[in-house]
Amino acid sequence: MMDIEPFGPGSMHWDTTGEYRNLLVAGSALVLQTMHPAVGAAVAEHSTYKSDPWGRLERTLVSVQKWVYGGADGPAEGRRLRELHKPISGVDESGRHYHALNGEAWTWVHLSLFERFIVLNRYFGTPFTRDQERRFYAESRQLGAILRVPERELPEDLDGFWRYFDRMVAERLEAHPTALDVLSVMRGTPAPPGLPAPLRRLWTPVGAGAGEFNYFLTVGTLPSAVRRKLGLRWTGREERRLRHLGHAVAMLTPRLPERLRYMPIAYHARKAARSSRRAGRDQLRSA
Repeated sequence: MMDIEPFGPGSMHWDTTGEYRNLLVAGSALVLQTMHPAVGAAVAEHSTYKSDPWGRLERTLVSVQKWVYGGADGPAEGRRLRELHKPISGVDESGRHYHALNGEAWTWVHLSLFERFIVLNRYFGTPFTRDQERRFYAESRQLGAILRVPERELPEDLDGFWRYFDRMVAERLEAHPTALDVLSVMRGTPAPPGLPAPLRRLWTPVGAGAGEFNYFLTVGTLPSAVRRKLGLRWTGREERRLRHLGHAVAMLTPRLPERLRYMPIAYHARKAARSSRRAGRDQLRSA
């Protein structure tokens, strides 16, 4: 296993992982992950994505932010996740044995996020250059160490990753019932917990609209080969709508105040890092 080095200012993950715009590909990430048979079976049996979708989303976002913005707590979060998934195993509906920590499955969950970051910036930001993709992939290998992904499972470089990704889509992913269920569930977004009773009565049309929007984003940002495997329809007109939306997000995001652009853990970590650097400079000047 590679040395585990925390992330910090200057890394690409530091600048991107905590942005709210990552929510635009959260649905498609879960679909991609649950198309792996072991992941799909584990999520179907053990996840709360249907019974507590808002709570699951919040816990996931907190965990992801800790990986990058938690400093020494990042590797600790990786260890916690491994321990949490240790008991998750069983036999799926086709009689196949699965375990959440199966090396291929654990790696797929991690590396599918790298591909989603590339897609996120292609649609909703400034597309990465090839050099930026290489740098971001090198950082993803660093993140793999934090999450205790078996190093032998990680492609060594960017070209190897894309060969790996294409092979996984063609040979290992399937139209798993869990992935199809995720797509179905997201079209009926439930009311957030804690919403006042009068507003809960008004939520139905809001939830339906939010669900359809999330479904549109999810289907549109999936690779075309994945859409075909899932039997999902996507038209040229829908692609143009998605591109227009993406352009608007790309233009707006850099103009937002940092506290509105980044999730709380990321925002406070970035703010604290700047304060620490300023204090260090002031100390040097006064020495």
